[in-house]
Amino acid sequence: MSRQIEALIYASEYGIGVSEIKQVLEITGIDVEEHAIETALEAIQARYLHDEYVMELKAINNGYQFLTKQHYYPTINQLQTHRSKKKLSQAALETLAIIAYRQPITKLEVEQIRGVNCDYSIQRLLEKELIKIAGKADSLGKPILYATSDLFMDHFGIANTAGLPKLKEIVQEDNTIGEISE
Repeated sequence: MSRQIEALIYASEYGIGVSEIKQVLEITGIDVEEHAIETALEAIQARYLHDEYVMELKAINNGYQFLTKQHYYPTINQLQTHRSKKKLSQAALETLAIIAYRQPITKLEVEQIRGVNCDYSIQRLLEKELIKIAGKADSLGKPILYATSDLFMDHFGIANTAGLPKLKEIVQEDNTIGEISE
C-alpha cells in the first residue's frame, strides 16, 4: 500500500490529500483507514529525508507533494533561468513589439502591420505567457484582442506600457525615407 500512495503523490500534478488517497485506493480495491494512510505518509517522509534522495515529501495546503530539497534550489534555478531565456524568433519579437505598442490589438491588425501570417508567433507568445488574451473586439466577428502580460512587464522591468521606450528613442533621427546618404 505504501508504494501505491507514493505513486499517487508522484503522479499527482498538485498536492493530494489523505481523503483523496483513500478514495483512489478504495476504487482500486484496497480498503484502508485514513490512520493507516497517515502512518504510511510519515514513513515515506522519513525515507526521503536521507541524503541519497534529491526530493522530499512535503505537506502543503492539506495535501502531500514531492518537492526538490532546498539544497538543490540554486541548480534548479539555473535550469529554469536557462530555459526561460531561450530566444524568441525574429518574427515572434516583431509580433511582440507590435502587440506591446498597439495593445489591445487583434491578430488581423498585427498581420496587416507585419504583412504576414502571425498564427505561430502569437501561439508561441501565449505559450511563453508574454502576451495574454485581453478580451474581444466590438468589430465584426468579435476577434480576440491581445495584450502584453504581467510576465512581459516583469521580464522587461517595467511597471506598465508607459515604461516602454518611445519610438523616437529607438529610431535614429538621421534615417529618413527617400533621402540618399552621402
